[in-house]
Amino acid sequence: MNWTIIKNEKDYKRALNRLDEIFDSKKGDSTFDEAELLVLLIEKYELETEPTIPNPDPIEYLKYKMEQTNLRNKDIGEIIGGKSKASEILNRKRRLTLSMIRKLNKTLGISAETLIKEYELAK
Repeated sequence: MNWTIIKNEKDYKRALNRLDEIFDSKKGDSTFDEAELLVLLIEKYELETEPTIPNPDPIEYLKYKMEQTNLRNKDIGEIIGGKSKASEILNRKRRLTLSMIRKLNKTLGISAETLIKEYELAK
């Protein structure tokens, strides 16, 4: 597949879907270079189109991303492994695990750097 600069939401979604298909490529695989290129193209598009929020709170940013993509709690539950886990995360009763961070990064394109930041749990 020939990839060019991502200029619109349709191309962005196409690139995300393709990256999802080849995400686990290993060096030496025929799709490894394509996966690396897609990561760069997707990051460039996101930097140009996403509002710049310095040091966003991981949970608030997740909620923002949910709002932007019309996702509900159950959709997040499907990504991270359960509706109750999603509820606990979104209500700050539980911390994101590394596995959850990887899944959210891969599925929603939220940077791992944002998701891994410390945040307050509800008391």
